[in-house]
Amino acid sequence: MSKFLNLTLAATLAVAAAPAFADGHKFGLGRTALPEEIAAWDLDVLPDGTGLPVGQGDAIDGEEIFAEACAICHGDFAEGVDNWPKLAGGDGTLADEDPLKTVGSYWPYLSTTFDYVRRSMPFGNAQSLSNDEVYAIVAYILYSNDIIEDDFVLSNETFLDVDMPNAAGFIVDDRRDAEYAIWSGEPCMENCKDDVKITMHVLFKGDEEEAAAETGPAAQQDAAAPAAEAPAQEAAAPAAEAAPVETVALDAELVKKGEKVFKKCKACHQVGDKAKNKTGPILNGIIGSEVASVEKFKYSKAMSALGGTWTEENMAEFLKKPKAYVKGTKMSFAGLKKDKDIAAVTEYLKSFSE
Repeated sequence: MSKFLNLTLAATLAVAAAPAFADGHKFGLGRTALPEEIAAWDLDVLPDGTGLPVGQGDAIDGEEIFAEACAICHGDFAEGVDNWPKLAGGDGTLADEDPLKTVGSYWPYLSTTFDYVRRSMPFGNAQSLSNDEVYAIVAYILYSNDIIEDDFVLSNETFLDVDMPNAAGFIVDDRRDAEYAIWSGEPCMENCKDDVKITMHVLFKGDEEEAAAETGPAAQQDAAAPAAEAPAQEAAAPAAEAAPVETVALDAELVKKGEKVFKKCKACHQVGDKAKNKTGPILNGIIGSEVASVEKFKYSKAMSALGGTWTEENMAEFLKKPKAYVKGTKMSFAGLKKDKDIAAVTEYLKSFSE
């Protein structure tokens, strides 16, 4: 596609300078494109890696670059902002009525992602990124889709090592050869079928509303009953006293590693003396504190209802897959894949008291 656009651009500039009429009159607009002008847009990268520039980058560096150059439209975690495109997620939705088509769920070739970022992004400042920055941003997008590890170095040499999930999801459109003869003849206008069978009935909106009116209130009452009983049961249970937190010496080396891992969290969370609530709450003293207890932060209903205390164990489960641990959480981060990263960031968080 990009090669076609390049040739079209060159042809447009050239045609503008060509005679407009048979008698030799010209519009007087444009000129023939210079070779260097055409070369500036001739940046094609093909699926087999042809056209890739020399460079490299990983998701760790890419996260910071993405936050600065791309997050304003695509979100800190490539989840999309407002109507701007989502770049991550959608795995397994292509067969749904409303599929989410992202780089991870839909795009068959990594070269398309690289070519587009390099050629057109950031919006309003196209081609301002270095090759290393493009590699890093693409690596972060891949990491956000769980396609690579965060420390995988994407480069012109490792580019073809990446397997796109939907690489086999596209086929050659052969309808002209396979079907043209079927649907190109004279259309049948009468007596086209030997027999006619009723295969389904139409359900009008009024019928649906009537059925809902008959079953809805009773079903709602039954569903609400267990929820109404829950507060009474909780009130009857005696409040358990919080166990004293045992002070344990921190592993300095692990804390240092955790500081690096925490870069994935800094877009939403802060720690330290001057920490403030952002998209997520401050995390000072999080280990050993009650869940959803940071003042002046509005938690999701799911997180507020979780209850309990943040221990190292349940924090590890949460950081591994936040959305699976707390269904309905506002936290959009996909999670940390490596146990060593979870242990490191937990040790780092333990170094900040309330």
